[in-house]
Amino acid sequence: MTRVKLIEPEQVDDPAVAAICEWVTQMEGSVPNHFLVELNFPEFFTAKLGATKVLWEAGELDMVEIQHIGILVSQANGCPYCTAAFCTILNHGLQTAEAYVAELLERGVEGVGDSRLKTLLDYALKVNGDPSGITDADIQGLRSVGLTDKGIVQLTHVVSDFASYNRLNLALETEYDYRAIWQQLAFGRD
Repeated sequence: MTRVKLIEPEQVDDPAVAAICEWVTQMEGSVPNHFLVELNFPEFFTAKLGATKVLWEAGELDMVEIQHIGILVSQANGCPYCTAAFCTILNHGLQTAEAYVAELLERGVEGVGDSRLKTLLDYALKVNGDPSGITDADIQGLRSVGLTDKGIVQLTHVVSDFASYNRLNLALETEYDYRAIWQQLAFGRD
């Protein structure tokens, strides 16, 4: 059971909240419990989700790359909730085959055939697990797959953004409201 109240979007009279909820419904099919947790602090909800939207839409990474990062970073951080959220966006919102998403969960970076995406994912997982271990060679690897300084900063912020959502959902025990298959494949549990 979630450790804080779940606030329905209709309880917050703010057009920005309504717009964010409409956006997530397009990507996921409904407003997830994570958003209902965040609505306990609506002022930050609009700022945080607004910043996430900028990270997802204004940089050099495309939405498919970003969701791959979200899935593997969340899985590495042991967050079933966020792992499933980003699987849902990749599968439902971005029309990626369920079998591919399942293979990503089971095989991780090794299940990815695209060399640019592998480079992005390797960097993201390294930033997540050992940020002080990033080397000049890691940065050069990102440049070799087309990222400029803007893209490198975007990617690093994307990892941090996902990790912050992981921490919120783990600490507050956000009640799982996604398909059981994602939790089963990622963590071996229903």
